[in-house]
Amino acid sequence: MSTNTTHRETETERAENEQEHHCPECGGNLETDESQAETVCADCGLVVDEDAIDRGPEWRAFDAGEKDSKSRVGAPTTKMMHDDGLSTNIGWQNKDAYGNQLSASQREKMQRLRTWNERFRTRDHKERNLKQALGEIDRMASALGLPENVRETASVIYRQALDQDLLPGRSIEGIATASLHAAARMGNVPRSLDEMSAVSRVDQATFKRAYRYIVRELKLEVQPADPLEYLPRFASDLDLDDETERRARELLETAKRQNVHSGKSPVGLAAAAIYAAGVLTNNALTQSEVSAATDMSEVTIRNRYQELLQAAETGPTASAA
Repeated sequence: MSTNTTHRETETERAENEQEHHCPECGGNLETDESQAETVCADCGLVVDEDAIDRGPEWRAFDAGEKDSKSRVGAPTTKMMHDDGLSTNIGWQNKDAYGNQLSASQREKMQRLRTWNERFRTRDHKERNLKQALGEIDRMASALGLPENVRETASVIYRQALDQDLLPGRSIEGIATASLHAAARMGNVPRSLDEMSAVSRVDQATFKRAYRYIVRELKLEVQPADPLEYLPRFASDLDLDDETERRARELLETAKRQNVHSGKSPVGLAAAAIYAAGVLTNNALTQSEVSAATDMSEVTIRNRYQELLQAAETGPTASAA
């Protein structure tokens, strides 16, 4: 009985396959017209299927060389690696494709291959310099929680500094830190000098000199830091409600219109605005909590707090009220 059932299922599948390859009107053979993306009956001309998905490339090639140059398969290139991500990496796990441990002779062979691979990847001192710097940029960006586009921009800035021979007499770590700081400000996700110094391998004075140097020599278009750019991150760290964050934003916008922010730390103004907004909205925020989240001293917060409230009292909103 089971044999008969299997036989009937096989005949049914065969009939369905024949229907798929034959015209439903006349029973003729179907042909696929790739230029029109249509399936047409060769006998009666009936269009059985249209708008078929073309899974091939959108380009044409007439020889093997042209095909290789136009093909885009493989991992995307990235400026965050010294070789643009085009080289091969040999994993450190001494296992084969099935997860089995390699023998002693195979492990020695793989170690030799890793050594030679590293030597070929960095052929001269310039590439070794770039590899070390890009590793530093990636490490610091990870510690600061910066997005990938900022890391890419920082890598491009460092490459420009290297190409223009701006590094002689300056440390790799200092220029790498300055490149990341500039990229973060250009990407509207700035980090304070103290935050940068906390993750950098150089002191703040060295990093600030390097930053001024590359901005001047590379003619980078870095806008002055805006305290409003620090506000969302600090508000998230302190878990503020929407009303308190909105009030802090209003305080900063009023202060900017009255030019209170000129010559003052944007981080300090953002911290003071959060504290002032907490006071005005009856949010139980203490100066010590704001100080810990923003890495600003309580004295600075108190001073900027008074200035923000004075600006709010004399601002157009207060006078209209």
